[in-house]
This record gives sequence, C-alpha cells and structure tokens, in this order.
Amino acid sequence: MDNKDKIKFDHKPKVAFVCVHNSCRSQMAEALGKLLASDVFESYSAGTELKDHINPDAVRLIKSIYGVDMEETQRNKLLEDIPRPDVVITMGCNVNCPVIPCKLREDWGLEDPSGQSDEEFTKIIQIIESKILELKDRLQVNL
Repeated sequence: MDNKDKIKFDHKPKVAFVCVHNSCRSQMAEALGKLLASDVFESYSAGTELKDHINPDAVRLIKSIYGVDMEETQRNKLLEDIPRPDVVITMGCNVNCPVIPCKLREDWGLEDPSGQSDEEFTKIIQIIESKILELKDRLQVNL
C-alpha cells in the first residue's frame, strides 16, 4: 500500500464497529480488531438497539477459530456507551445508520449470518478478518 493511501493519526485511533443490535458482526469485528490490530487501533462495537446477549454461534466460532471468548471480554453496548470514535465501520445495517462524527467512515456491507450454517458464519468471519488487516494497514499512527 502506498503511503499516500494511509490515513494518518497523531494518536491511536478508536474504531467503532456498528450494527443494529450489536450482537453478531460488530461483536466479531471488535474481537478480531482487539486480537489482530490492537497495536494500531482500539476496537469497540456498538449498536443502535441491543439484544440481551451476543449471538451464541458467533461466540462459539470465534472461540473455536481464534481462542477468544467474547462472553468473557465483551458485552452488548449502545453507541453512547463507547468513546467517541475516530473511525466508524458499519457492518451493513440495511437501515439508516446514525451519523457519528469521525475522520473515516465506511460500510463493509456484510450480510448478517445469524441463523445460518457454520460455513456461512465462517465466510463472514474470514471477510471481517481480511478487512481488519486491511484497515490496520491503512491507518498510520504518528506519535
């Protein structure tokens, strides 16, 4: 990646992964962001509404693939429960996502794998991992 394509920060940026219920895609992105990119950015997830738990298939598969127990390290959160983000990544809300002031905003357009097979879940997890690593490469911190 060319240096001109990098987004520069003078601090470790806060990245918010946002979807409606903060129970599946955004939670998986938070977990993978913490695991794979914590040296470059801080990861948070949030929703505009809450479910009472993180999707059990997401919990099971992230634990199986990466050894991360999201039930131990994360909880469901609303947007107002997280610090003001520098980067907002919407997961593919299929609704009007709230406008949140930030330096970078993008939509990853991911289908919600809830209720689908492990194979479909795993495809979404692999896309999230790839996008996390790409984002990590694009964000440059000049401390």
